[in-house]
Amino acid sequence: MHRIILASSSPSRLAVLRNAGVEPQVIAPEVDEDAILAELHAAGPHTTVCTLARAKAAAVAVDSGPEEVSVVIACDSMLLLDGQLSGKPHEVAECIRRWRQQRGRTAELITGHCITIRRPGQADAVSADAVSTLVCFGTPSDADIEAYARTGEPLGCAGAFTLEALGGWFIDGVDGDPSSVLGLSLPLIRRTLAAHELDISDFWNKRG
Repeated sequence: MHRIILASSSPSRLAVLRNAGVEPQVIAPEVDEDAILAELHAAGPHTTVCTLARAKAAAVAVDSGPEEVSVVIACDSMLLLDGQLSGKPHEVAECIRRWRQQRGRTAELITGHCITIRRPGQADAVSADAVSTLVCFGTPSDADIEAYARTGEPLGCAGAFTLEALGGWFIDGVDGDPSSVLGLSLPLIRRTLAAHELDISDFWNKRG
């Protein structure tokens, strides 16, 4: 038996896995991200997002059956612009401020992953890595920026945008792994599982 546990409450990450043929078990981790970020104020961007992902993975307890392979996937995304990392804006005014700063520019969305593979009778295998993707922001008007922020859609999203919904109107291009912009990298997950002799197709929903 094989199963994937998504250590996230993100609808986008869940949708990415479902669209890719996986129905994960969802367990939302309880992590004080602000406290972790305060301790990491001098850390590099990749270290920061991977540390947050590791903390989320560690916060999820998983019991595996005697013949079960369980894979826990935890992620964290942040936008790097002008040397500054930013996560979710949370508030309309902050979302508007960020969009006025980033419109017409290219920024780096960095998504950290922590993937824990649990096999019966073996020690957990833990892998942490990050994927960087360049996002080319369009030039929405002030009216569009305010309207978008007030929908509430981007308030819980790293970089204050979505690619797959209303935010798609304002993204001119993506250079890199598109799935990582949606919250998790399918290629990275596949490569990590392959390194542990696991085929991603074994985790797909079985049809027919």
